[in-house]
Amino acid sequence: TITEALRNVQDPELHRDIVSLDMVKEIAIHGTQVAAKIELTAPACPVAGTTPVMVREAAERVPGVTEVSVDLVWDPPWSPDRMSEEARLELGMM
Repeated sequence: TITEALRNVQDPELHRDIVSLDMVKEIAIHGTQVAAKIELTAPACPVAGTTPVMVREAAERVPGVTEVSVDLVWDPPWSPDRMSEEARLELGMM
């Protein structure tokens, strides 16, 4: 699935996948086309140019997907409180 493919995309600062960090806001699938909305830790995040490319490439590897668009969103702002319990535990935030 697309969600499983995006588990291969790591946030370089937190060293966890963007799914468990709750940075994937929306995935819409229309036939063979995928539209994803993702969020990063902050608007000035240094990987704002590369993470959408990694998301697109990961989604394109899913069989049957022919087109992927990725948009960055900032509302609501990302917070560590939204991470999975496992991610918070591994990062020592619990």
